[in-house]
Amino acid sequence: MPFLGLGLHIFVAIFFAIHAIRSGRELYWLLILFMFPLFGSVVYFFAIFLPSLKSNTHVQLGLRKVTTAAVNSIDPGRELRDAKAAYEFTPTAQNQWRYADALLAADQVADAVQQFEICLQGPFAKDLEIQFAAANAQLRFQQPEKALNLLLAIRESSITFRTEAVTLLLAKIYAMQGNKVAAKQEFEQVVTQFGSVEARAEYAIWAAQNGDMNTAQHLRAELNDLKKHWNKNSRAQYQPLLVKLESVLQGQQ
Repeated sequence: MPFLGLGLHIFVAIFFAIHAIRSGRELYWLLILFMFPLFGSVVYFFAIFLPSLKSNTHVQLGLRKVTTAAVNSIDPGRELRDAKAAYEFTPTAQNQWRYADALLAADQVADAVQQFEICLQGPFAKDLEIQFAAANAQLRFQQPEKALNLLLAIRESSITFRTEAVTLLLAKIYAMQGNKVAAKQEFEQVVTQFGSVEARAEYAIWAAQNGDMNTAQHLRAELNDLKKHWNKNSRAQYQPLLVKLESVLQGQQ
């Protein structure tokens, strides 16, 4: 057992050493970590690693989504109440972002758009996660032009940022604008590159609505093949999209 403990200390030190290298930390951190694995790891965790998590908006967003989902499954509306209270008590940019997200999740789209617009004028104005969330809110608020400007700015800033989600949202925006050529291009790109259930279903729905029944039926057949391998949770997750697709297809007959 002592050897196991020693081994764990070494592995933790190696993990933090890799983090130090990738984040461009000073060389002396590597010396501390390898000369004093246990002590160095503890110091590095509190001095470097933990603050980096707190300042990383992508990590914060992921943690927030997990926490929100867990809380809302027990008490729907709890996150919105907590987010509003936190923002009213301490109106920081971080709390405003949380409040805007909670409003959007609660389908209070108009209020969410208003909060996101304020966020885009603050210290997080260049944050890609906020820009993407704001674009999603704008689209749901029937303002595709504003959403398009945000997404094009995201794509220009980083072609690797949430590529599937950005491409699919762009396709929906072009579809709302009636730009069939651009919408088809984005739908084809996201289905070819990622092939997710959501991408296939959204493309099939759009294709059926625009009279391209061959594409819609082809994608429907692919979804039916995929459905054979889904578990109960997957079926529940994608059921609304599949119901919408079937409704659109029946309406075109």
